[in-house]
Amino acid sequence: MLFQRVKPLDKILETAEKKSLKRQLGAFQLTMLGIGAIIGTGIFVLTAEAGQKAGPGMMFAFVIAAIVCALAALAYSELASMVPVSGSAYTYTYGVMGEALAWTVGWALVLEYAVAAGAVSVGWSGYMNGLLEGTAFELPRALKTGPMDGGAFNVLAFGIALVVTGLLVIGTSKSAKVNAILVLIKVAALTAFVAVTVPSVDRTNFEPFFPTGWGSPLGGVGVLGAAASIFFAYVGFDAVSTAAEETKNPNRNIPIGLIGSLLVCTIFYMLVSYGAVGAIGAQPMLDAAGLAIHPGTPEMAAACAANNPDALVCSKEPLAHVLKEMNHGTLGYMVGLAAALALPSVILMMIYGQTRIFFTMSRDGLLPEVLSKVHPKYHTPHVVTIITGIFVALFAAMFPVGILADISNSGTLFAFMAVAAGVLILRKREPNRPRPFRTPMVWLVCPLAIAGCLLLFLNLSMGTLAMFFGWAIFGLIVYALYGYRNSDLARGIKGPEGGPKIDPEPPFHEGPQA
Repeated sequence: MLFQRVKPLDKILETAEKKSLKRQLGAFQLTMLGIGAIIGTGIFVLTAEAGQKAGPGMMFAFVIAAIVCALAALAYSELASMVPVSGSAYTYTYGVMGEALAWTVGWALVLEYAVAAGAVSVGWSGYMNGLLEGTAFELPRALKTGPMDGGAFNVLAFGIALVVTGLLVIGTSKSAKVNAILVLIKVAALTAFVAVTVPSVDRTNFEPFFPTGWGSPLGGVGVLGAAASIFFAYVGFDAVSTAAEETKNPNRNIPIGLIGSLLVCTIFYMLVSYGAVGAIGAQPMLDAAGLAIHPGTPEMAAACAANNPDALVCSKEPLAHVLKEMNHGTLGYMVGLAAALALPSVILMMIYGQTRIFFTMSRDGLLPEVLSKVHPKYHTPHVVTIITGIFVALFAAMFPVGILADISNSGTLFAFMAVAAGVLILRKREPNRPRPFRTPMVWLVCPLAIAGCLLLFLNLSMGTLAMFFGWAIFGLIVYALYGYRNSDLARGIKGPEGGPKIDPEPPFHEGPQA
């Protein structure tokens, strides 16, 4: 039953073969692409979340998450090079492990993209509220955060998600030059932060270094709990792996681009976390029993308000906050402005990725046909874009960034485990199929990727995992009631031929980012 209704890879590739892409990307271009795709909300916002979970030990969390990402990326790249079509891990799983698992992975990708878009929207609102503080446009506290974070409704997060959705509906595209400028703004902001904070480090701020220990399964705190959250800061490396079709000598250049971009970003993240902790400290808020309070909860909001609202772990704009605490108000404002300028492009790519996965699932008959309806003027899948955008906006308005990021990570980690398993299955089933990129030491790398993703998955909080499994069960019910009977394979349709025109290029060429 598990491997029934496998959609042949050759059929999946039919569409891709109609339009081949020129191989023109080298190792340097891929590395730059990866750096631009990875640096986003994770480092600008989740530094505070990681500090609350692990204190100064969050520096180790960045390294652990990077290693797991590197292993998963090498596995991801092989399937991306073999099946260079839209649909991400959903499409790969459909061609390897069958429709039921493909549906489950596609359903989990809602958490990777839509929920992540909500997390980025909340991160953006934190920096935007910081910029508006003290001006005539400052919002009341109730409208700055959601109900779980001491407020009532996050107006700015809700608004930016709807604005980005509107841009995607009308198909507004941005040039690669604009994208390059946004990448430079982000890198320049982090470089300035490191240059100011690292020389001001006070060693006493690192004591104790492991205030919450390494953590325990299902605990959601400690170094491993922080790594499970920090994983969000690296998601986006698949922008490199999905460029396999356009890469010169992919067997050489893809691993260089993947490992190179992850290495550069890890060094950046280590320096940023070192500077932030060393400059003003990052000890977690503790409850009456002396245990770290889970971030993004009413208890955390109350603890911050009562004890030290100026602590790093309490900030919604942690990097700008550190600089302001160091009396570098102007530079803090500029870092906040850089985040406010650059992060909307991340929201755009997240929602774009989600709508294209839903579009592909609808074209396969697993979701209602109306979701693949294309606007006659803008040539975009406007129905699914609007529906997705509304849900993203509501997520952003109601939930704190840390909870959204953890839920997003649960879906991402599950999808990456499926991809790594798919690589191993295909190596056995179709050993002679052309592979533009081959995962090195595949029987070591892929099992380690699965184990690493599972380790981080199990170190998410009980609440996060409960939401993940609840979402998965709901998805299986939807599949049983609709997708199982209505999919193209169930009805004997041999895959899409032709079909409606949609905007083939994303408005930004950066890939999903966190």
